[in-house]
Amino acid sequence: MSLGTGQRSRWQRPVGIAVGTTALVTVLSKLPGSIAATAIGFAFLAVTYQLVLRGDDDARVRAHGLSLGGLLESEPLSAARIARESLTAIAWACALGALIFPPFWLGFRWWWRIHVPLHPASLSASLNDALGQLLVIALPEEVFYRGWLQSSLDQVWNPRWRVLGARLGPGLFVMSALFAVGHFFTELDLNRLAVFFPALVFGWLRARTRGVGAGIVFHALCNLFASYLSQSYGLGR
Repeated sequence: MSLGTGQRSRWQRPVGIAVGTTALVTVLSKLPGSIAATAIGFAFLAVTYQLVLRGDDDARVRAHGLSLGGLLESEPLSAARIARESLTAIAWACALGALIFPPFWLGFRWWWRIHVPLHPASLSASLNDALGQLLVIALPEEVFYRGWLQSSLDQVWNPRWRVLGARLGPGLFVMSALFAVGHFFTELDLNRLAVFFPALVFGWLRARTRGVGAGIVFHALCNLFASYLSQSYGLGR
């Protein structure tokens, strides 16, 4: 079925902005060390601010799942609401981790052809990295890709499939593909395209919870778990 000019222009805008943002973060990824990660995170946040958060439009913020317990709304903060939504996000992330991490561990061993036993790495390195993963990596990527981009694409292609309590549409796959391509261009390694699959889970979580809070926590946990496995198996040494 052909798309009308109006619908083409509707998907071209979010996809075009995502491609432009990918080009920007690709350039920023060439900066040295941790400066690159911080600059990329700020870029995602700045673009999302311009697209959604500027102007104190609470309805728009909520429509993009970016309320974060009211932190990004103009209304007075409620400690009870922040605590309630934070605990809910953590509960969702931990439940998904308990479900997904064991098979991921097996897949990790198969993908990297690991035939040696696990030698548990120190947890201190992961704990030291937790705040950075949460605020510098997971938060910016989730607010941009699952908050702004997925929501914008859902306005173009109405979610029509119900999967485990979440309404999903073609925008989930387009968002996940752009997420994967963005990771590939910041580090030219075909393995980076594999983030397409966790992006599907992050997108489902955004749709299921109607916000990005749980996705931020789960995204950070995924990165920390993968890093812990890499250290425990001596990869990249």
